Amino acid sequence: MGVLRILGIAVLAAAAGGGYYGYTTYFNVQTVTTTVATAAPVSEAIYGTGTVEPARWAKVVPLQRRRLTELCTCEGQTVKAGQVLGRQDDTEERNALNELQISSQQAQRDLDRAEKDRTKGDLQQKEYEQRWTQVQEYKSRISAQQTRIDQLVLRAPLDGMVLRRDGEVGEIAGPTDVLFWVGPPLPMQVVAEVNEEEINRIAVGQKAFLRSEAFPGRALRASVSQITPKGDPTRKTFRVYLLLPNDSPLRIGMSVEANIIFREKPSAIVVPAEAVSGDIVQTVNNGRIARVPVRVGIRGSRNVEVIGDVSRGMTVLSPARSDLADGTLVRTERSKQAPAPEEATPDDQPSTPPALASQPQIAPAAPAAPTMSAPPPAPAVASASSDDAVISSAITAHIDSVVNDARRNVSKFR
Repeated sequence: MGVLRILGIAVLAAAAGGGYYGYTTYFNVQTVTTTVATAAPVSEAIYGTGTVEPARWAKVVPLQRRRLTELCTCEGQTVKAGQVLGRQDDTEERNALNELQISSQQAQRDLDRAEKDRTKGDLQQKEYEQRWTQVQEYKSRISAQQTRIDQLVLRAPLDGMVLRRDGEVGEIAGPTDVLFWVGPPLPMQVVAEVNEEEINRIAVGQKAFLRSEAFPGRALRASVSQITPKGDPTRKTFRVYLLLPNDSPLRIGMSVEANIIFREKPSAIVVPAEAVSGDIVQTVNNGRIARVPVRVGIRGSRNVEVIGDVSRGMTVLSPARSDLADGTLVRTERSKQAPAPEEATPDDQPSTPPALASQPQIAPAAPAAPTMSAPPPAPAVASASSDDAVISSAITAHIDSVVNDARRNVSKFR
């Protein structure tokens, strides 16, 4: 009896185990959501903000604080170097010049008389030398006074266009007041500020995409032309110059947001960021889950590049389900395949470069940071919405950097 009881218990346990295995394997089907891995161009960008300026220009400021007596109405007009743009009140200086000229004339007459008598004796010779020295002194003083008067004349510092004029006749202006901006209107450039942590990723020749509120829905091109060797230790930024094409619609003085592309691939396998769990993605094959080891490449705010045994068209779980083991039977509730990158519209965007499927579109503006913290690598992936991936991911990373800076500051005060 004892043996039969043991055998019965063993049979029941085996049946229960088989039933549990059959339930979990064939009847306990998990519901998951999936997406499809796509092939798309990907790129990483560094975020910065800047202002449009002429590549070569100069400010015109008065050297002395005086009242303005004349200002040209020449905004938008071409001027030559040295052309008079305005004048300051020079009444006092001219009165002093007149007195010097009268005294100089009298000294010259005295010199002429002394010259006639210089041969009569040593005393006359000495008087002649004194008169001659006095005349030379007046000439020097007159020249210096004329220079002071000339400094009250505002002249164009270089050939170009009067880009802007400030001030009105009758106002008092001094060395702190810029009255004219003069320079060639082309070429233009963007002077951008980039976080010091990202400056090593930027090099001359890299392309950049700009966005401006004046041109919503348009991605404007530029290229890195110069990087300032010394950064700003207070703001923790470096100055980067982005050269604009001559046909750029941007205007001098506009503020823009820049995304400088420092790495890109013409084609990569892309999945949503939520589909990656650690270093694996979960694929679905014949209704069962299979974990595939991958390495994350370029990481965006919504999509990432995966490197491994994942090919275009493979179905992957999104979001990933780390609680589901390999071989788990699953049922797809809905498929949310990421569409292929859209092509750029020729009417309002530049032609598509070989390494990018399309131009990035406008994304919401990022909040300003106290220290202009640009993104710690601000990547962008051109996949589900490649038109705005570069800009949106750069801005997302920029916001993360601002938050991290704030946390570091709080920890210092603690």
